[in-house]
Amino acid sequence: MTLAPSDLLATAQLLRLASPALPIGGFAWSGGLEGAIEEGIVHDPISAQRWLHDLIAYGHGRWDAPLLFVLLTRPERRQELNRRYLASRETHELRAETLQTGTSLMRLLGSPRTDTSLPLAWALAAEGWQIPPEPALLGWLTAVLDNQIAVLQKALPLGQVAAQRLHAALLPTLVAVHSQARDMPEDDWSSSLPGLANISARHETQYSRLFRS
Repeated sequence: MTLAPSDLLATAQLLRLASPALPIGGFAWSGGLEGAIEEGIVHDPISAQRWLHDLIAYGHGRWDAPLLFVLLTRPERRQELNRRYLASRETHELRAETLQTGTSLMRLLGSPRTDTSLPLAWALAAEGWQIPPEPALLGWLTAVLDNQIAVLQKALPLGQVAAQRLHAALLPTLVAVHSQARDMPEDDWSSSLPGLANISARHETQYSRLFRS
């Protein structure tokens, strides 16, 4: 099947948006993973897979992904959901992470704002770059996984081959979360990950660290 030029352009923009090279500073943040490594919860590829599966399935799958899909498809709800997302960040570091990466993405879009979560900025980038909602959502999930594996490679450490095996093992989780997020009733959304919140709070005073969260 031959893609139309507009489809090819949308695909290229999706790859740009989801790329680890996107200049929003994502490499500086671990989303609590560094704290889990410090505390010994994540210590090898098996425990890393368990942590990432739970983060994506129960964190992004029940909150970030369904909320992002509404941001992508219902522009009239963007400011409301941006406020809700910011309120759901349970520690200083998790809130700073989404605000600073969101602000950086808005700056890249030529519209600098300091009150924009990363999900809202992602939705605005997808709209501006003409990326359809479903691929934009998959790009988000892929970027999350890529970032977390990059953290493991630096902090665990995890070798390149092991990293690719872990990535492949978690692809079915991404697909399942993507399918679930499109149809999840809003009453079923949940942002509560108390274990992650506790680890993130302790990370703020961790003696030695590579990442800002």
